Amino acid sequence: MSRRRFYIVGFLVLIAFDALAQISFKMSAMQAGPFVPEAAWVMRAALSPWVLGALAGYLGAFFTWMTLLEHAPVGPAFAASHMEVVVIMIVSVPLFDEHLSPPQLAGALLVIE
Repeated sequence: MSRRRFYIVGFLVLIAFDALAQISFKMSAMQAGPFVPEAAWVMRAALSPWVLGALAGYLGAFFTWMTLLEHAPVGPAFAASHMEVVVIMIVSVPLFDEHLSPPQLAGALLVIE
């Protein structure tokens, strides 16, 4: 595999794992219901099957990131890893009925640049 293809595939996998983790945490919190500072709410959130998705996402992202750092220059790798924020923002629109504001869109464009 060429170095360029390795970087592209690696960063796409990293973004996918990061997105899985963030979306899974949001789904777990939604499943637990409105936040109440009680042990019952914490247990509902912690025992949600979505927590396993979040753990898988974080573990996958960790190992993908470590592999990328072995081969990719740190500066571009660090910059590319921030694409997760943009992907989560975009995916949240259809999944969670989120609405994007002009400042959010401007910020996403700055991250992409």
